[in-house]
Amino acid sequence: MRLLIGSLFTLAVAAAIGLGITWVAVTQGAAYGGITLGAWSAWPRVGTASIDPYARAMIARSGELPVGSGDGVAFYARTDDARRTLDGRCDVVLSRTTPQARYWTVTLYDPQGSLVANSVQRYGFTSQEIIRDQDGTFELTVGPRARPGNWLPTGAIERYVLVLRLYDTPIGVATRSGRDVPMPAIAQRGCR
Repeated sequence: MRLLIGSLFTLAVAAAIGLGITWVAVTQGAAYGGITLGAWSAWPRVGTASIDPYARAMIARSGELPVGSGDGVAFYARTDDARRTLDGRCDVVLSRTTPQARYWTVTLYDPQGSLVANSVQRYGFTSQEIIRDQDGTFELTVGPRARPGNWLPTGAIERYVLVLRLYDTPIGVATRSGRDVPMPAIAQRGCR
């Protein structure tokens, strides 16, 4: 009887640990094969047949349609370069340039994956409409108050996620370091 109770206890502990690790992987974006470049993270294998089970569960849970590996890759940022959580009550600036891509978009989502509601109904920018400096760099302010130039309104939500989608790009599974990939810098400038 003691052996049976001990075995059941061990099985329950193992199941709890396994389910806990799975929950963290699915809810916190901990799929295998990820790329991290500064504050940006991507999982290039998500749009392929070799997708891992955790990434498959993340996609099933979120309901999003992943970018196919032949089409491009999506990078997610939940923090700035100093690892501070992106706060919709603060001004956050994306600057510099993006990796080589035929076309790209940057979009603002809430942590649940929905577009952030705002009064001007502006949810993102594309590579074709962003205002650039003469050297090709840009500066995009994400914040609660209107700004001149490139501005994405946060609606003053507490937390948000930036998604940079690169289409027709060489960035992918083979990319492992930020030395050869110029990702946009993310810096917090101030809060209200």
